[in-house]
Amino acid sequence: MSEIKVPAMGESITEGTVSRWLVKEGETVNQGDVLLELETDKVNIEISAEESGVLEKIVRQEGETVEIGETIGTLSAVTGGGSGASASQPAATEQKQSAPAPEAPTPPPAPVAAAPESSDSSSKTASPSARKLARERGIELDQVQSKDPIGRVYQDDVKTHNTQAAAPTAPPAKAPAAAPSAPAAGGSTYTKPVERQRMSRRRATIAKRLVEAQQTAAMLTTFNEVDMTAIMDVRKRRKDKFKEKHEINLGFMSFFTKAVVGALKKFPTINAEIDGEDVVLKKYYDIGIAVSAKEGLVVPVVRDADRLGFAEIEKSIADLASKARSNTLALSDLQGGTFTITNGGTFGSLLSTPILNTPQVGILGMHKIQLRPVAIDAERMENRPMMYIALSYDHRIIDGSEAVRFLVTVKELLEDPESLLIEG
Repeated sequence: MSEIKVPAMGESITEGTVSRWLVKEGETVNQGDVLLELETDKVNIEISAEESGVLEKIVRQEGETVEIGETIGTLSAVTGGGSGASASQPAATEQKQSAPAPEAPTPPPAPVAAAPESSDSSSKTASPSARKLARERGIELDQVQSKDPIGRVYQDDVKTHNTQAAAPTAPPAKAPAAAPSAPAAGGSTYTKPVERQRMSRRRATIAKRLVEAQQTAAMLTTFNEVDMTAIMDVRKRRKDKFKEKHEINLGFMSFFTKAVVGALKKFPTINAEIDGEDVVLKKYYDIGIAVSAKEGLVVPVVRDADRLGFAEIEKSIADLASKARSNTLALSDLQGGTFTITNGGTFGSLLSTPILNTPQVGILGMHKIQLRPVAIDAERMENRPMMYIALSYDHRIIDGSEAVRFLVTVKELLEDPESLLIEG
């Protein structure tokens, strides 16, 4: 019998959540077959069978949190060219033929009892420790009263349930309604419909990291605006030849990536991170590009962006975005990163304050391009395609003046696109 363990998944990942088992206990699998899916805060990972055999036991159920190296199931070897059940069948048959025994009367069906694993199919949301304790004690989670305001069951609730069950019967307390009830016509009441969904591990981790970023960093945001006339003119004149030559569209992200790299070279503290009481200045430029995927925001990284041309940057971003949306990103696509760019303008955002992607100390927010009247000189006004840009930064190591000058540099490089070939 061999153990199915949680494999190492990268230096920054120490645990995951069992998303779903694809094989049931007692089923035969071949070497290389996918046994289950494991959800981490970055990517979903498939765990395959290292040898052929029968899934003997599932140790950790769906929804439970597991750590690297932990045993989550056991696999027994296939003997006699088949599964454990089929291999033992001939021996049993032979024994029956050599020594027939009197037929025993068929026992009456046993009364149906609550199976320990039934708590896992409960509609209630519960912590892994609560589910485990409920299985051990044969308790239905639906019968456990939660003290949590949103109804999540914890281990203490399961422990208290046993005490309550043993106590003398008391008048039932009024159970909390799933949603506020309102009187309907004729004096009857109705329950407003709600739907409860378990937060995915990635979404929960995103929430945790965003809160941590706000709590640990002295985060401020400075704003500016960019006249996009020159870039839009270049794209209009060059987009057809660019696509014909490189087989990729000339988008805005390559211009912004180039401008950010140029500004980071002038202000190296923004391309750094804090390690205890040290500031680690990074001499390379791995730019994270925030991508909205089905399960939440991910930030794949364009490596060595300072060494790439416009076409190479566009191809890298397109490839990473495609992987993100098809949930095929590798851990190597997400690790590292020295600075992040996020584009809320694709969803119509006019202005926002991006949150740091820690341990990075700077993030640039792009926004919607909108025609606005701009003063050309004292006498002339023109409608220009304008974009607000925002830089959120960690004030612990970046002074306000440095942040403002960084953003002004990005603005100047974008408004003079030809300079990107020189500054880059």
